[in-house]
Amino acid sequence: MARRAFPLLSQWASRVFAVELNGAPFYFTIQDKIRGPEEVPRVFSEVHSSNRCYSVLICGINRVRKAQFYGQLRDKLLRDLPPECDLSPMCSYLPNVRGSVVKGYFLTDNSESPSSTERLLRDLLQRDPVMVCSYLRAEEGPLWTQHLWASVGKGDRGFYFVVPSDEPQQHPSVHSIYNTDVFYSFEEARQVLKECADIIPEATSVLELLPSRAATARNKPDFPVVVIEGLDATGKTTLTESLRDSLGATLLRSPPQCLSPWRARFDQEPPLIRRAFYALGNYITAEQMEQEATNAPVIVDRFWHSTASYAIATAVSGPVSSLPAEGSELYRWPSDLVQPSLVVVLTLDPEERKRRLRVRGQGKTEEEKELDHNHLFRLRVEEAYRRISGPACITVDASPSADQVLQQVLLLIRGKCHL
Repeated sequence: MARRAFPLLSQWASRVFAVELNGAPFYFTIQDKIRGPEEVPRVFSEVHSSNRCYSVLICGINRVRKAQFYGQLRDKLLRDLPPECDLSPMCSYLPNVRGSVVKGYFLTDNSESPSSTERLLRDLLQRDPVMVCSYLRAEEGPLWTQHLWASVGKGDRGFYFVVPSDEPQQHPSVHSIYNTDVFYSFEEARQVLKECADIIPEATSVLELLPSRAATARNKPDFPVVVIEGLDATGKTTLTESLRDSLGATLLRSPPQCLSPWRARFDQEPPLIRRAFYALGNYITAEQMEQEATNAPVIVDRFWHSTASYAIATAVSGPVSSLPAEGSELYRWPSDLVQPSLVVVLTLDPEERKRRLRVRGQGKTEEEKELDHNHLFRLRVEEAYRRISGPACITVDASPSADQVLQQVLLLIRGKCHL
């Protein structure tokens, strides 16, 4: 473990740790000695002094295998830990340092004896790319101490005092979104699938469908490209088909139909791989947009706004204030992706949207299920839509009749796109 953990141990005492409890992160950091009043981080405030806590952080493997191992580790811990153990997602990061986030899990053992938990963790330490710490109540006072397992770097004392950390200005996940949850270039997304090819055979089939390079619109297309966005059941399909008929336009969808055989397969993969797959779908659609816009207007059912908004809202937990700040580079349009002439996002009262979903009776994606039961997630998605720039969305209320919505969007298109 020692060699694999060296990069993680670098600046270890400068790291902040975040544990996800009830959908919100709680923070703590570590010190080699006590420098102020004895305070207990909220993560530990309700843990009985006789119980033990542990952290397992993933280290030392490439990003694709790390992403897959994160899910596999969760399944193993849920399956093999004693029933008295509680498991929560956690991460460790260096404040304001992109790419410093490492993910893992925080365990609270409420059993009378932690021996079975510790056997499992020591077995992980011997076989898997993980770093394990235990947390114990200090012998005197209310403080807890963090103990690093196995070998550590030269001169490292191996244990630290655990102290509260102020809530950061940015959610820790903000530092890991760039080209991990949201992709900002064709090559970055394609590289992920290339790295997957030896473990996901379907990745090769997807790579064969890709253009040789990202389509870059050097000349303005002859006809406008209009993207219709919005959550499921807001009326996108009805509107896009009506616009196609009204304008004599070509209708495209993202992800494109050619990726349909592999969507279910990639929906099972961790976010890094799944997001790269959908990002590449946008680039395939972009190539189709450029070709079709030479002959007629183009209507597109979802595009990069959806891909980015859902990814950002999933990566960042908590209230809307946890999102990257307005104007952040994370909301900027990829420089190598064709920009549409107009983006319209349909909005609908949440209860009406749920009613329409019930009428449909269709199966839901995991993210759609999350929208249904997590009010904060829906608000984060909607706000992320609003913050994306280049081009920004124009919001249209989808609660009137389908014909009224159509007429309103036609007015927008004729005014903004001069049709």
